[in-house]
Parts: sequence; C-alpha cells; structure tokens
Amino acid sequence: MKRILVTGGTGFIGSHTCVELLQQGYKVVVVDNLCNSSPEVVNRIHAITNQSIEFHKVDLLDYDSLSQVFKQHKIDAVIHFAGLKAVGESTKVPLNYYHNNLTGTLTLLRVMQEYSVFNMVFSSSATVYGDKNPIPFVETFPLSSTSPYGRTKVMIEQFLQDAHASDSRWNVSLLRYFNPVGAHPSGFIGEDPNGVPNNLMPFISQVAVGRREKLQIFGDDYPTPDGTCIRDYIHVVDLSLGHIKALEKLIASTKPTVEAYNLGAGNGCSVLDVVRAFEKSSGKKINYDIAPRRDGDIAAFYADTKKSYQELDWRVERSLDDMCRDTWNWQSKNPNGY
Repeated sequence: MKRILVTGGTGFIGSHTCVELLQQGYKVVVVDNLCNSSPEVVNRIHAITNQSIEFHKVDLLDYDSLSQVFKQHKIDAVIHFAGLKAVGESTKVPLNYYHNNLTGTLTLLRVMQEYSVFNMVFSSSATVYGDKNPIPFVETFPLSSTSPYGRTKVMIEQFLQDAHASDSRWNVSLLRYFNPVGAHPSGFIGEDPNGVPNNLMPFISQVAVGRREKLQIFGDDYPTPDGTCIRDYIHVVDLSLGHIKALEKLIASTKPTVEAYNLGAGNGCSVLDVVRAFEKSSGKKINYDIAPRRDGDIAAFYADTKKSYQELDWRVERSLDDMCRDTWNWQSKNPNGY
C-alpha cells in the first residue's frame, strides 16, 4: 500500500485528511512542528480510525531531520499542508511568513528530489485569485494576492511550475481551497485555533459555547442581498476527500503535469446566513455587533468547480447545515479545544 507523507498533518485540514487516508488503506507519515496544533490530535486520529500514523515532530526548515524521515520511510507521495496561515498576521510579520512558508517548502522539495519523490498535492488557497478577478473564480485566471500569506501561496505554485518545467518527473496538484469549516462527525477532531479565531465559524462556535461574548461582523453595507460578505464554505471532510481524489489521479497518471483545481461548493453564503444556520443547528443565540469593513475584504467570491468535477470526479456532498451541526458537535464536546 502507498505511503503518504503529510506535512502539517496535525492541523485542521491535515488531521481530517489523515483520517480519510487511513480509512482508504493508505499508510500515513506525518511531520509537524506543532506550532499551531496539538499532539493530542495523533491520539484522536487513532480513536476515530483504530489505526496509527507515524508521527515525527519535525520543522520543514530542518533539512537534516526531514531527510531522516524520508530515509526511514519509503514515501510515495507528499500532501503539503504545513505553513503559517493567518492573513492579518502575515501583514504584521511578513518576513516570518516568507521565511517559514517559502524556505520550508523549498527544503521539502529539495529533500523530495534527493529521494526521488515527485508526487505532490499542494495546499494552495483561493487567495491566489486576488481582488480583481470576476466571480466565479476559474483556474485559468491570472494570480495575485492582497497579503503576504497569499503571496506565499502564489510563489509556491510558481516554484512547483518551475520545478516541473526543469524536470518533467514532478507531478503536482495545486488545490485552491475556498473556506473550509466543519469538523469530523465523531466530534473527536475539529478546528482549534490558537488565541482569537481569524475565521468566522470557530468564532461563532466559541460564542455559542460561552468562550467569547459576541461576534463582530465586519461591514453590513456590501452590495450583497443582506449587506454582509459572501464566501464559498466547504465542509472539511469534503475537502479532505478532494485531496484523496487528487492523490489518486497523481498516482495513476502516466504523464506528470502540474494542474490547479478549485475545491469549493461553487456557491456562496453570507455571514448572516452562517450565523442563522449555526443558531438553528446549536439551539444557541449568537450575539453579534456590526463593525466597520476590514481592509482587503471583497464583497463576494466563490469557486467555479467544473474542472474539479470533470477531472477529479469530485464535488461537495455536505451542506451548510451539516457544517454547522458538525462544528457544534466538536465545539460542545471540546469547549476549550484539545
């Protein structure tokens, strides 16, 4: 059976993808420096699947330690999640983001090359579409970004294109996520951000469980039906299954390529839609205030999903109600996270 290295495998999306990999018969090796996740995740993955991952506490900036992991395990493909990921924070400490995300990825690519591992699924982001493209976003649109975080994703996509151009053995899927939310239906793993959440759903769930007093909604005067921003929300389990589909295509392919795919629902929900759906799922009233717009927020965006359906045979199966129900199940069982 194929052995997959998952970088950042104890994070939100990484942990859910490890569960799906194990349940589909893959062997899983995880490297993570635990800077934004908990070692308890390893135990929770075992509790869900009754299978174990091989976990190594390794930072991607450490070439020698990463090389030892490849020496110890025969790796068939890499799913690369590891990276700093807060848009706002990236504008305050851009050099940290460039050093960690870019140098870490370059180190990983050099080690992969050393051990002749050329299959990679890369965790990119819809932030690579910037704020000038029309909606829905299509994979062929020009790339740009409004934050250092987003620019690291644009640059890494370019690294991978250049690597393939110089050596056609590189075989890469660039997965551009929209807004991942939800949790595993068991309630054993979910989103557990350090400090104040940057994303809407964990903020709402922390208000519902009593950890925070109220939600701030940034702007209610956008040109949308209810005045709040519209985003394309996707259940993290659907997203994880998208990685499996991309991985299967890489492993089966006879002609290596670099292909980008949008992973989203293909439609949008407003902030107030999400608040109302969460109230319905949890039975809790979500108190909120309207605050001024945030710099850089655009009124609406969502994915064009035709390519991911046609080439990966992937589409979302879980609704906004499912996302809210599973988030509440996780948060109510784990009010303080891990």
